[in-house]
Amino acid sequence: MSSSNGNNKKNRFQNLQWFARPPKFAKRMGMMICGVIAQGLGLSLLRSIALGTDPCSCLTQGVTNFVPLSFGTCQLMCHLVTFLFVIRFDLSMIGFGTIGNMCFLGYISDFFGWIWSLVLPLGFFEGTVTRYALLIPSLAVFLLGAAAYMCAGLGSSPYDALPFIIANHVKKVPFKILRMIWDISFMAAGFLLGGDVGIVTVLVAFFLGPVITWVQKKMEVFIA
Repeated sequence: MSSSNGNNKKNRFQNLQWFARPPKFAKRMGMMICGVIAQGLGLSLLRSIALGTDPCSCLTQGVTNFVPLSFGTCQLMCHLVTFLFVIRFDLSMIGFGTIGNMCFLGYISDFFGWIWSLVLPLGFFEGTVTRYALLIPSLAVFLLGAAAYMCAGLGSSPYDALPFIIANHVKKVPFKILRMIWDISFMAAGFLLGGDVGIVTVLVAFFLGPVITWVQKKMEVFIA
């Protein structure tokens, strides 16, 4: 028993060491920060054109319909709930990227939304042509940002980490299927709460994983 406890403490210490200073730390931190900012920028545009958001943000939008809090605060609250499970089952998934995405993504999105309200004409995002013209660029920025923060290897958001943790306990189901079920579940919950479900939500729920995997391979050269 004492040997087992000693090994557990050693593993936890190693995880904390990795959290504090992984290899190529400066490059990884820069990539993570840029990725979270880009993802927040893309998310602000996706929210503005109202053609759906990623499943996690869809659920957050649903929550904002029932509490008098900003989108950023609601997203942080939702992440904190799932964060408890990450702490319980796999500390190695936690890093600076976890904190960056969990604590700041929603607020960055709110900030850029505020910027758009100041610099763009009233009703700019209401036109059908404008909304669909911005669809692909907004989604591309969001996906590139998500890929950058994940590729940095500084930990995942609780939302992204839990499917990996579940996959480690459910060996018979392929990870892609688990991730798809995870995304669709959040999308359905967001829809029931009145979140913004649209073409973007469906695209992200089915294709986010494969797209990010492809983009990550292209970005790995920056931290080699």
